[in-house]
Amino acid sequence: MRKSGVKVLVDAIATQSKWNPGENKSIIINLSCLSKIDLMPLNSKGKIVASLFVVLLLSCFSVLAQSGKKTITTDPYTMEASNLSKTSAVVEAFKIIESLEPTTIQELIELTEIPAPPFKELIRAQKVKQLFEAEGANKVWIDSVGNVLALRKGKKSTKTIVLDAHLDTVFPAGTDVTVKHRGDTLFAPGISDDTRGLMVILTVLRSLEKSKIQTNEDLLFVASVGEEGLGDLRGVKYLLKTNSPRINTWISVDGTSINEIATGALGSVRYKATINGPGGHSWGAFGLGNPHHAMAKSINYFADEALKFTNAVGKTSFNVGRTGGGTSVNAIPFESWAEVDMRSESPEHLRKIDSIFKSSMTRGLQEYNNHILKGSSLTLALTPIGFRPSGKTPDTNPLVQRAKAFVNLLGGKPNLITESTNANIAISKEIPAITLGAGGKSDHAHALSEWWMNEKGVDGIKLALLMALAETGLAK
Repeated sequence: MRKSGVKVLVDAIATQSKWNPGENKSIIINLSCLSKIDLMPLNSKGKIVASLFVVLLLSCFSVLAQSGKKTITTDPYTMEASNLSKTSAVVEAFKIIESLEPTTIQELIELTEIPAPPFKELIRAQKVKQLFEAEGANKVWIDSVGNVLALRKGKKSTKTIVLDAHLDTVFPAGTDVTVKHRGDTLFAPGISDDTRGLMVILTVLRSLEKSKIQTNEDLLFVASVGEEGLGDLRGVKYLLKTNSPRINTWISVDGTSINEIATGALGSVRYKATINGPGGHSWGAFGLGNPHHAMAKSINYFADEALKFTNAVGKTSFNVGRTGGGTSVNAIPFESWAEVDMRSESPEHLRKIDSIFKSSMTRGLQEYNNHILKGSSLTLALTPIGFRPSGKTPDTNPLVQRAKAFVNLLGGKPNLITESTNANIAISKEIPAITLGAGGKSDHAHALSEWWMNEKGVDGIKLALLMALAETGLAK
């Protein structure tokens, strides 16, 4: 009786992997590999170069043992992750990352205690520049908008891969940023968002230098300004607008959990709406147009219409975040202003709610002006104060697949999410971009009670290192 090539291969794999085909264990195989051989019979002597088939099949498969099951996988990214992590250079770099933990934590505290309010990041930027310079990057500089850049040249230098974290925090000048220790937890405004991210990219550079790893492509470390609030991603917008150096891949480090891989860009559009009038005494000038009253009518129209739209289309949001104007309780204000934020994962929905906002504001003002008893009509100005484009790096993109494979390798459970980060701008320019967590645990971001705890924090650094190396390639 003649055996088919597949039967020989299964027998051979059973021998190689110590798998007993009679056992109740699952085997997943790539049929595209088998299609080339499953109809090939053995020759009359039963020796049709079976070893060649074994080599072919084993080159497609890697055997993984999980909870009593042996699974054969052909996923190239899983194999790449496993192979890269086992190289002597990466093993050494991992040891260095772990040995650097006391320094990493101490410098996290030091950087956190350097205030970096929006548009006032310079002092922290100068400190980060010193740290980059001390680690031996080929070139370190601060650009014209305040980004700190450290370039580590590759052997080929045909591409540039960015590893980014932002310098600024949401907290205004004068906020107490002293780090307080409570057990194993560090409390301070901005400690996780995104000072921890800064320490991740700095430690990646250190591990590369100390382990003497040479990459094929250039690695550009970016400590960016203006990620938060009215900063409106100004640092990355400037960097990608100038297109110097030309960037091929963008990896941001922002947030904490390594499980969360941000591939979607949550878009937003923001305005400052200002209504102006003559102003006057609340009694003597009564009857003049009151900007606050007009603003209230306009915002009410917007809230009603926007709510109808968001209920119909799903997750799109709107928020009136700040209001102001007026000089006294007994004075008709000459100005009323409001800052409005609208967000959506969909560019189409973002454009629609933007249109609803503008039409509602105009409608409210026109109706109010029709009932002014005396004096001139009020005027409306809509000033854009922020725009973050929506978009997405496809799940099938190699950058995303690598991130998932490395998170699995480190024992995590990858979850693809949508966020608003520096990666938004790269995604809008069709540059493969994702945002990774910095490792550890944290909560209360953007609050005075923000905290970070070093629970497997090294995994965030290792993840960033692996992604950088997979994108730049190890030089031979």
